[in-house]
Amino acid sequence: MRLSWGPEPAITAPMATEAAQSLESPSGASAMAPRHARALRIWLGVIAFLIVAMILVGGATRLTDSGLSITEWQPIMGAIPPLSQADWQEAFEAYKQIPEYSQVNQGMSLEGFKTIYWWEWAHRFLGRFIGLVFFVPFVCFWLAGTIPRPLMPKLIGLFVLGGLQGALGWYMVKSGLVDRVDVSQYRLTAHFGVAMLIFGYTLWLLFGLGRNTQTRIGAPAIVGGLVLGIVFVQLLAGALVAGIDGGLGFNTWPLMNGAFIPNGLGEASPWYLNLFENPLTVQFDHRMLGYAVVVATILQAMWLAMKRGGAAFFGSAVTLAVLSLLQATLGVWTLLLAVPIELGLAHQAGAILVFAAALYHFWLTTRGTSVEAQTAASA
Repeated sequence: MRLSWGPEPAITAPMATEAAQSLESPSGASAMAPRHARALRIWLGVIAFLIVAMILVGGATRLTDSGLSITEWQPIMGAIPPLSQADWQEAFEAYKQIPEYSQVNQGMSLEGFKTIYWWEWAHRFLGRFIGLVFFVPFVCFWLAGTIPRPLMPKLIGLFVLGGLQGALGWYMVKSGLVDRVDVSQYRLTAHFGVAMLIFGYTLWLLFGLGRNTQTRIGAPAIVGGLVLGIVFVQLLAGALVAGIDGGLGFNTWPLMNGAFIPNGLGEASPWYLNLFENPLTVQFDHRMLGYAVVVATILQAMWLAMKRGGAAFFGSAVTLAVLSLLQATLGVWTLLLAVPIELGLAHQAGAILVFAAALYHFWLTTRGTSVEAQTAASA
């Protein structure tokens, strides 16, 4: 890793470090074969796409209040849905034992239960399917000697994270089976946050495959990292809003309860519970963080435009700023209409896209030496 705080002279022939070379091939002596890198990129790209699909299905599960329809966790046999009328009736009877049915859905028909069941089943099935799509090609690539040795523990770590995410998902569901009619917003936020971390880690591995790049932590990377951090915190804030149905109230903009800074932000006691359990405060924080993301991304693009050596990162910074502005606009639209399912899912998809753009920009800035050198060489 190279530390750099100021502009550097142009480099016309960038060379990969020994560590970078070892990342690209099992021996570290030569670059990864292009066909191997391409195959691994396609594989990780499919996994990233499936993760996005699973996150969106999870969002639909939340918006349709379907997450508690399956009251047990069977990692293997749970992949098989009810196949007979008796199986459906058994699953329905199990659902009738939890508070959500008795307090919210009392009198629901079996057909209505099937609707919410299929949403939750699809969400869990996607999790199992992603594990299969990861594991089978991984074993094939490993046996074929395609995976560079330094990449192997990172891929194993990714697989382990996926398994832990499944356990965390069940831990979340359990919170709504006994004393609540919904899952804990804390566990839901953790479940969503880990999903985004897994998605981000997959993209990070994908970005670097087959590229001999030298890591540099300079001012653009530090700023890009801070912006990425703000984006991630905003994602968590959005999950908290969803976890307490905070978007179903205060459906006006730019004012809340007739004021930009409304009364009631600190009504809960002790005070810190306002940040997590007061719907007014939680939505207010989400709004303020949304403004912060837009302002931060625009300022970053402006700073890079004026900074010597920032041109290599300007395009990705502008893309991120535009996406952030569009996402904020979509968020306001979703709020004003009290979160219809279609807009709620579109807003979640937009959040994922902004996160991916912020991550890619940050990745580019940490590979600044090679990017600037390639730009100078092509010029």
